Amino acid sequence: MKPALFLLFLFFSAFCCPAQDTLKIPPLDKSPMDMSYWPDQYPLLKYQGKVAASPYARVVYGRPQKDGRVIFGELIRYNELWRMGANEATEIEFYQNVRIGGKLVNKGKYTLYCIPAPDDWTFIVNRDTDSWGAFKYDQKKDVVRVKVKNKKNTTPTEAFSIYFDKTTSGASMVVSWDMVSAALPISL
Repeated sequence: MKPALFLLFLFFSAFCCPAQDTLKIPPLDKSPMDMSYWPDQYPLLKYQGKVAASPYARVVYGRPQKDGRVIFGELIRYNELWRMGANEATEIEFYQNVRIGGKLVNKGKYTLYCIPAPDDWTFIVNRDTDSWGAFKYDQKKDVVRVKVKNKKNTTPTEAFSIYFDKTTSGASMVVSWDMVSAALPISL
């Protein structure tokens, strides 16, 4: 009886419980991916039964840290295309048609880019998606470009952040990092 139990143990050990060294779990990313909704906390509100309709928008982005670095003008060069975050280019999904810079942007998924300058940022909504960085950026796929004034923060934002701030005509997508923030107006 003992040999049969031993063989049964070996069988389950070999086929049911893979060894830890065979797992290929990727390491933690230094700039984790994050997500923001408009309205804020939409999945929680949906779970609580406080919303019935789809959200207006969702943005997915890599979230690097300031980590003692000078961000704008050094790490992120002025007047050069930036993926707005780290790793994959930032993506925004609109669940209904919106207006950005007075132009209609149809519901769907887009990539967001930015050209930061010392006093203003040019936000770019581009129809190409699933991009790494800004290496394959194609200006011909731009849907809209909008230049907005940036502002100086009173305290530094350590982790690159994107969130939506409700306005009377829709929301502003606020981007903040280090001592700078900029808000892209989006209307319904």
